[in-house]
Amino acid sequence: MRTIAYATAAALLATAILASLPGTYAGAATQCGRASWYALTSITASGERASPAAMTAAHRSLPFGTRVRVRNLANGRSVVVRINDRGPVSRRLIIDVTKGAASRLGFVTKGITKVCLERLAG
Repeated sequence: MRTIAYATAAALLATAILASLPGTYAGAATQCGRASWYALTSITASGERASPAAMTAAHRSLPFGTRVRVRNLANGRSVVVRINDRGPVSRRLIIDVTKGAASRLGFVTKGITKVCLERLAG
């Protein structure tokens, strides 16, 4: 019985630690970490042509078509993007948004900013 209690406590502690790490999901709908932007016009991983002005983004694991609210933690601005590509390549980043989305978020000049992502229903 004591072994089960220790295993349960260890699992709860591991979950709490993982949830507090940058770039990990704290819950089912939120992820925080760093974002960058890109302005490609090539074909995305979903098969559509990338448009720098579109409100789209690249994410490593969210399904194509998922809508995500991206909130810039530096200035509070947010934008809704649709996942249509895979990336970012750098493990230090959690999302790459288009230049158009980065412009609305206010970090084109800076290049990288801290964000939180909220997966939207539907």
